[in-house]
Amino acid sequence: MKSARDIEVKFVKGIGPSRAKLLEEELGIRTCHDLIHHFPTHYIDRSQVYPINRFTGEMPSVQVRGRFVTFNTLGEGAKMRLVGLFTDGTATMEVVWFKRIKAIKELYFTGREYIVFGKPQQFNGHWSMVHPEVDPPESAAASAGLRGVYPLTEKLRNRGISVRNIYTWIQNALAAIKHIPELLPDDIIRRYNFMGGEDAMRIVHNPPDNPSLQRARERLKFEELFYLQLNIQRFSHRRAAAMQGIPFPRIGRFFNSFYSEILPFPLTNAQKRVLKEIRADVGSGKQMNRLLQGDVGSGKTIVALMAMLMALDNGTQACLMAPTEILATQHFETLRTLAAPLGINVRLLTGSTRKKERDIIHAELESGTLHILVGTHALIEDSVRFHSLGFVVIDEQHRFGVLQRARLWKKNTKVPHVLVMTATPIPRTLAMTVYGDLDVSVIDQLPPGRKPITTLLRYDNQRMEVYRSIGRELAKGRQIYIVYPLIQENEKLDLRSLEEGYELIRDTFPSYKVAYVHGKMKPSEKDFQMRLFAEHKADILVATTVIEVGVNVPNASTMLIENAERFGLSQLHQLRGRVGRGAEQSYCVLMTKNKIAGDTRKRLELMTSTTDGFLIAEADMKMRGPGDIEGTLQSGIPFDLHIANIATDGQLVQLARDCACQILDSDPALCLPQHSMLSPELKLMFDRSFNLSRIS
Repeated sequence: MKSARDIEVKFVKGIGPSRAKLLEEELGIRTCHDLIHHFPTHYIDRSQVYPINRFTGEMPSVQVRGRFVTFNTLGEGAKMRLVGLFTDGTATMEVVWFKRIKAIKELYFTGREYIVFGKPQQFNGHWSMVHPEVDPPESAAASAGLRGVYPLTEKLRNRGISVRNIYTWIQNALAAIKHIPELLPDDIIRRYNFMGGEDAMRIVHNPPDNPSLQRARERLKFEELFYLQLNIQRFSHRRAAAMQGIPFPRIGRFFNSFYSEILPFPLTNAQKRVLKEIRADVGSGKQMNRLLQGDVGSGKTIVALMAMLMALDNGTQACLMAPTEILATQHFETLRTLAAPLGINVRLLTGSTRKKERDIIHAELESGTLHILVGTHALIEDSVRFHSLGFVVIDEQHRFGVLQRARLWKKNTKVPHVLVMTATPIPRTLAMTVYGDLDVSVIDQLPPGRKPITTLLRYDNQRMEVYRSIGRELAKGRQIYIVYPLIQENEKLDLRSLEEGYELIRDTFPSYKVAYVHGKMKPSEKDFQMRLFAEHKADILVATTVIEVGVNVPNASTMLIENAERFGLSQLHQLRGRVGRGAEQSYCVLMTKNKIAGDTRKRLELMTSTTDGFLIAEADMKMRGPGDIEGTLQSGIPFDLHIANIATDGQLVQLARDCACQILDSDPALCLPQHSMLSPELKLMFDRSFNLSRIS
């Protein structure tokens, strides 16, 4: 018997080769399996019939029972439309079609009874429906209760494919598929009282009632998330079993002396907790592969240094790789200052390092007299050879490619421990998926004494007031960031650009030096401009979002973000983190147009109400969806989920992860009879493309 994956959709009744080609191009639907996994985005209730004289403007799609009185073709060419006057005995409405007019004329007739289903709209005091569904009263669609609304593309609509077509084809596919195999182990179904897989699939497309629909959706969501987590965790489990880490059995002089004599401020409880987690990892004999999340200013660098001191105490070297020269230099200065009293040799290696200095670094690395090397991509060059690399720190890891990071693994015969750091708060459920094969640590406290940044929402008509505030900060000797969404003016977008902004700011503050930086500048030019600001040779830095990561200027007290409505919440939060790094009160001003949409205002007002990056990241994911948060995912984990939602199904994500881990703990090879369906399904789902999730 053929499985749903083996039946091409062109063989489903009503589709055929040309429509099948369209479905594959537009929705990725190639087989019956793909078709029945094209789930409704929401459901409408078609059990109720509404009278036209009871219509209101807030109504969703509704159905009306009545007859067409007349049909008239109006307009010419592209403006042609077909208008049918429809009555149900209580009132009349217009039914309007702008496309497929000739075909529509041959389908419907005056005097016959129809069920018309669509969204009522009021225009010039008259009710109308545009391109509604029209069925005879005896049709299954007209008598249905809950009915799914399926996602479509504009091209499919223009080619005459409607939601009803998709619904009908799915029904035909389900009728042709005699059996849908069960994909979850029996013990999971029993333990969590899940609906059977076949029942869930048929009910989600034909729900008899709302409780049954919710159970079916829960089952299918869990199944999708379970296989996603099983795929992630199987690589994690294999690596944990196969990778022997360099054991760090002792805490010695470097760590203890730093902790008791040099540490500039008491560690927060969150920092202590993370250090205990790292200590347990590096002492276990297994290779550590840990993600450290912490908001800007939470003290990740101190934790990273103390973790590297564990490596030094056990006779190995450490390195820290950062995405830009400026960020690498800042890390170098911080680590060198803190480690100098202990006699620790820290050096910096970047693309700008001169040959004489490089030769010294290479020699000291190979002899073991260089303890900590900080740098950029230069660290992964083949010429960089360590005596014994035991610990790797990667900062802002999403700026590096997976294979670039993996090259650091080859710097020792035994794989070094890896600590990946990010200041981009990642919602817990997303971290479990994007970084599911890494252990996750979170620093969720800021050191005591830091003043929270005051965030203000201001409009274009308040611009002069904002400039006066900036002038007062400049007069105190403070520095200012001004961020623009564009480099050059764009006629199609009503946005301020960096080029016009640079001239405006120079004219507005003529007594102060203005630097500028954007992503299209040569690296050397960009570094020069940023150094002007970092060394206070410039008072104002006009920039695009290239400053989102990697600039630490404690004297900068204000950030003005132009057209703030154009940025995502997480990006605004990252930008805001460039200020508030000194002892003085700092400000972030979100400048926007005078008139903005209500949901945009809510987003920006959230920024003014909290500085908690994790709260903001959760809200951002719910508003924008998980795929937009990290951009192009580098871990090889697919995000084309069909029914589950990482943003809103957090409990199911956790449950799926727990179940996947439990199965792999008891049956790593997935060879027990009760797990016989898992390996073949994983292979079908995920093995078609190279999976990089095994690389940190």
